[in-house]
Amino acid sequence: MSTELQPDIVIAGAGMVGVTLANALAETGRQIVVLEQREGDASQLPAQVRAQQSDGYDSRVSALTCASQQILVALGAWERMQQYRLSPYTDMDVWDGEGTGHIHFDSRELHENCLGHIVENRVTLAALYEVMLTHQNIQLISGVSVTALSEAESGHRIVSLSDGRKLEAPLLVAADGAMSRTRQLASLPMWEWDYGHHALVTTVETELPHRQTAWQRFTEDGPLAFLPLSSADGRHYSSIVWSTSPMHAKQLQSLDDEAFCRALELAFERKLGSVLWSDQRQLFPLRQRHAKYYVKEGFAAIGDAAHTIHPLAGQGVNLGLLDAAALADTLCDAAARMEGWGDLRVLRRFQRSRRSDNLQMSAAMEGFKRLFNQQAPAIRLARNLGMNLLDQLAPVKNHLVMDAMGLRGNLPPLAKRPVAR
Repeated sequence: MSTELQPDIVIAGAGMVGVTLANALAETGRQIVVLEQREGDASQLPAQVRAQQSDGYDSRVSALTCASQQILVALGAWERMQQYRLSPYTDMDVWDGEGTGHIHFDSRELHENCLGHIVENRVTLAALYEVMLTHQNIQLISGVSVTALSEAESGHRIVSLSDGRKLEAPLLVAADGAMSRTRQLASLPMWEWDYGHHALVTTVETELPHRQTAWQRFTEDGPLAFLPLSSADGRHYSSIVWSTSPMHAKQLQSLDDEAFCRALELAFERKLGSVLWSDQRQLFPLRQRHAKYYVKEGFAAIGDAAHTIHPLAGQGVNLGLLDAAALADTLCDAAARMEGWGDLRVLRRFQRSRRSDNLQMSAAMEGFKRLFNQQAPAIRLARNLGMNLLDQLAPVKNHLVMDAMGLRGNLPPLAKRPVAR
């Protein structure tokens, strides 16, 4: 069986996580092929995103942690992102809408400039594409999907594409999202269950400034987050993520703009005054997924292809970027040792470095969701007392937020800040 291309690695999925992996491996000099289902010329994406910025904000944003920022700095993407639009936030305010519990996080208590950045997904992707286009050993193939997987006599993976081409490589990486076709073709088993929530996302303008604060109110139906967006026109914009029951989400989606703005400001207790305007709303069903294992001989899954979690803490993309950085570190180390990239012993090192942390985050998000879904008076009282107590225990609170920011813990080298000399 002849194959048209024989790269060292094939990455299925040219989103933020897949392109981060490609860029992180570029310095090895190995031949990298990235597959993207969407049609289009990658070289045009940065110009398209710049043109779109004057028309408004991307409805899909991510709360990038300091660890994610460091990965993007190391790859040369962050300085390019700064030329688009970034929205740092210095504070975070979380409260129980059904009680008196409240926690406030402040970057100044940590001697940090900010807690993180709210960044439109298209901005991060455009910057990563700019970096990718500077590497001659990365080839992007657009408008194709993986249709079949098989094994060559050499033990390499043969990847059949929708346009009839076949690729042969020691390693195939699934980075093609939560509904990953590549993961399914590799027969990677999953744990999966429905959260019973839909996420409604959009951009809104408010009467009062957001004060570079990320706000989150836990309602009876689910969490409502207002994420601050930078603006050049003096108006006050936020990206919202409203996680609620499917029925309530569909009711909100069916409202006209005026009625939706009134419902939103009521649910948010008018913390930022009136909601003056809302962009188009989008709904996304929320499911938790986690692969029982991330790797097989010649195969690995990263990002949403390996795990998805509830967006209430904004950790999804950050976990994916850490996966990409950890896999790149594992493969670079394997190359230095003259080990094969598709060797199961090599890939299990990556799995050990990430699976436990991802499972812990997944369990924490599930626990938070269940805790705030409980409306029994005794549980509600204990929940509110616990939130207020934690808010007063600054050392414990700051320890927790530093972990969430990626300033502590088991981090791959790309995610660690350089040691000051």
